[in-house]
Amino acid sequence: MKKMSDTRSKMLVLLFVFLFAVGCVISIVLYSLFTPVSASVETQSFVIPKGQGISTIGERLTQAGLLKHPLVFRFVVIQQQLGGKIQAGSFKLSPSMTPFEMAQTLTEGTEDVWITFLEGWRAEEMAEYLASKEELAAFDPELFLSTAKEYPGMLYPDTYLIPREMEADAIVLLLVNTFESKITAKVGTEVEKSDRDFDDVLIMASIVQREARDYEQMRHVAGILWNRIDIGMALQVDATLQFVRGTSAQWWPNPTAADKALVSPFNTYQNVGLPPQPISNPGIEAIQATLDYLDVPDLFYIHDPATGKMYFAETIDQHNANVNKYLR
Repeated sequence: MKKMSDTRSKMLVLLFVFLFAVGCVISIVLYSLFTPVSASVETQSFVIPKGQGISTIGERLTQAGLLKHPLVFRFVVIQQQLGGKIQAGSFKLSPSMTPFEMAQTLTEGTEDVWITFLEGWRAEEMAEYLASKEELAAFDPELFLSTAKEYPGMLYPDTYLIPREMEADAIVLLLVNTFESKITAKVGTEVEKSDRDFDDVLIMASIVQREARDYEQMRHVAGILWNRIDIGMALQVDATLQFVRGTSAQWWPNPTAADKALVSPFNTYQNVGLPPQPISNPGIEAIQATLDYLDVPDLFYIHDPATGKMYFAETIDQHNANVNKYLR
């Protein structure tokens, strides 16, 4: 009995020693996970897109060599109650930072600024919007507009993350480069196959963007306006009158009957054919719709201001009937 008792005691001691050793190893491993990846203080830019989840951020930090394991970041965020404080933007991080320092840095503001341009804005609206951004204190609207004049209709509307100190002309080039890459990627084949000159397509897309709400409406409106171009009929588009009359007080004012007599090469009531250049900066859908327009016999359309619905017609009599029914 005594021998069995001694054996059992030895086993318990061995088990304790084993568990203690395992605990020590686990503690060392866990401690190691929460230490910096290296002593290097060299920083790298780390961008967090809007809406990106904590788990994904942790995985990306690990892939970038800034963390040892993605779960460490998740643990730190939960433990420090930072879940709602992590910001989207660009940050300077280094592998010498601890996970706690890194998580805190991601809550303290970014070195860059998020900006969003809407489809169909004119260059002046973009300049006005950028000038309203307090973070872009050095923004020069005049430089932006003078540079933008070289690229009518090519200031691609999208959401961008830009440095606070970015020069106005560099912002223009960013938008133009994005336009060129998007066009190549999304509609490059359609552009090559089209029998329409792309400059004309871009001008038409800038009109279609202002005249229709969704993709199918855009395709229908584009089909109608191309029909008018093909038969030598004036486009008679209200958006071109708005463009002519637009000022900083209101960039797209409601047109009046008197506006149809405005003297301007952009007045499509007075001039047959397309305006000399785009009236807005269209998005990719408007450009696609202008290339892939509907083959319809229609020559007229109106908008119901109450519902936003559009009504189309082949003849002037049908068009007048729509006007009497929906606009009077």
